[in-house]
Amino acid sequence: MKRRMDPSLWILAALVIVIALVAFSRDPRLPLRGLEASGRLLRGVWLELAFGFVLAGLLEVLIPQPALTRWLGGERLGQGILVGWAAGLVMPGGPYLFFPVAANLFKNGAAPGPLIALLTAKTLVSPIRMLTYEAPLLGWPLTLARFVPGVLLPPLTGLLGQWLFFVFKGR
Repeated sequence: MKRRMDPSLWILAALVIVIALVAFSRDPRLPLRGLEASGRLLRGVWLELAFGFVLAGLLEVLIPQPALTRWLGGERLGQGILVGWAAGLVMPGGPYLFFPVAANLFKNGAAPGPLIALLTAKTLVSPIRMLTYEAPLLGWPLTLARFVPGVLLPPLTGLLGQWLFFVFKGR
């Protein structure tokens, strides 16, 4: 399968080249040190990335296309946004898991609004993060003051995002 060079890939490649040239101009050893730091990062997250892509592939073959479009498609946008919202609130794992899953859902027919609701719910509200970091370190009043708007916002971002997606797409 041939990879298409889309604008985001070109921008990323240009950023890497420019930053590598800046690093080299400061010290010719810096690009190599940057590659070593990248290797350490990859060693720390490769397993999560692999599981995220395996999960995305399994979901692609397990969820029939009609079911996906029925639950997350644009025909019943309100239902799709509610399902995306609920899925985002309960989905475990970090970005290495849920971004491959979301990309796969989008590729297979999920509408933008439900996916935006899912991504917003997942990134704004994390029960594990709330219980292990936020409440113990920041206290319950601040945690709940952040949690309540965070849990209510995803449906609104799903609706607004659905509209904006088509504005940006030119339809």
